[in-house]
Amino acid sequence: MKIEIYSPTIRRKEMDAVLTAMVEDKIGPGEQAKFLIQTARDKIKFDYCLALRSPAFALHIALKSLNLEAGQGVLVSALSPLYYLRVIEDLGLVPLYCDVLPSTACIGRETVEKAIASKDGNLDVRCIVMHHTLGYLGDAGDIADLGIPLIEDCSQSYGTVINPDMDTEVPEEKQEGNTSSGQKKADQNSSGSKGADEIPSGYAGVFAILGLEERDMLTSGGGALLYSANRRSSRLRDSAVLRNLGELPGEYGLPDMNAALAVVQFREAAKNLLKRREIASLYTQSILRTRHKQFIQSDVLDPRSSSASPVTGDVSEKLPVGYNNYAFPIILESGLKDIVAYGRKKDIAVESAFANTLIGIGKVSPEQCREAYYLSLRTVLFPIYPRLGMTDAGKVAKLIMTLP
Repeated sequence: MKIEIYSPTIRRKEMDAVLTAMVEDKIGPGEQAKFLIQTARDKIKFDYCLALRSPAFALHIALKSLNLEAGQGVLVSALSPLYYLRVIEDLGLVPLYCDVLPSTACIGRETVEKAIASKDGNLDVRCIVMHHTLGYLGDAGDIADLGIPLIEDCSQSYGTVINPDMDTEVPEEKQEGNTSSGQKKADQNSSGSKGADEIPSGYAGVFAILGLEERDMLTSGGGALLYSANRRSSRLRDSAVLRNLGELPGEYGLPDMNAALAVVQFREAAKNLLKRREIASLYTQSILRTRHKQFIQSDVLDPRSSSASPVTGDVSEKLPVGYNNYAFPIILESGLKDIVAYGRKKDIAVESAFANTLIGIGKVSPEQCREAYYLSLRTVLFPIYPRLGMTDAGKVAKLIMTLP
């Protein structure tokens, strides 16, 4: 039986929640959607949130809330999802494509500054949409310090946290080279519990989007949360903007059936994160025996250094990051098609990581974003999801270890 690249983690608890919602008199946006927001608030610590039918709605509303004018620029990663372009152009805005850092496949301050410096002189960049690609965190605080409104897309990065209390040292053999951040000595987030000082992705943006689509870290079968978790001085103002949109037509809201599923996904996230880490650890031992590489989640700047309340000490201090193991990407030293074919022979799905991104479908020129283009040609994903049994995970690990 073929091991697929992806399988949604839908167990009996999720199914029971959806069935319960279906037998209620109202299955559209209602009490379950409100309960989802309450559940998410306990995990993410935002001030206000909208539960919407799709990430596209969320991005549209976020951009509209910034009062951008037609013809103004929105900077996005070349590895962003395809719907970004449609939403931006539908609003009469102009996309500015930004290259990524080869270590994490996310945009960084240096790539943002380079993209802005090379733009058309008449283009006024008024917003940055930061996609935390494959669950890795870019330095959102550093980018936000540029003074351009930032929207963070945390759809794949839920569970990846900045944790000042992670004080366990990393073994020297794991500190550099062919290793993943998920394997930096077991962090305090391995149980999925949030410590008092843990900071989730979305902390720096004016708004944050948490997609709930089929392949997002948490799924409701479709939908998204749009919230403001900004720890800066504008936090209350940003939340007030969302509150003013609280009476959107029902057709924008997340139906209760979807919301009921998402509630259970939040509750089960800790257990699922632990299972992902267990599988990733197995895979990492295999990749170390090959010539291929992995992304390395860099530490990020202390987000407190940009807060309204200054902190003492060195504000450039780096803080460790606990990776959520959303995916298991490998940057190949050989041809992508050969590896996909090799997996097919072993009945294990292997797919291109960035085929369905802006640069993957040819919307961005290779010369404009060279690192993103290289990664789109060389990066593949292997099956990693909580429902994957350890027997099948062992088969995938063996495949990785024998990659040509």
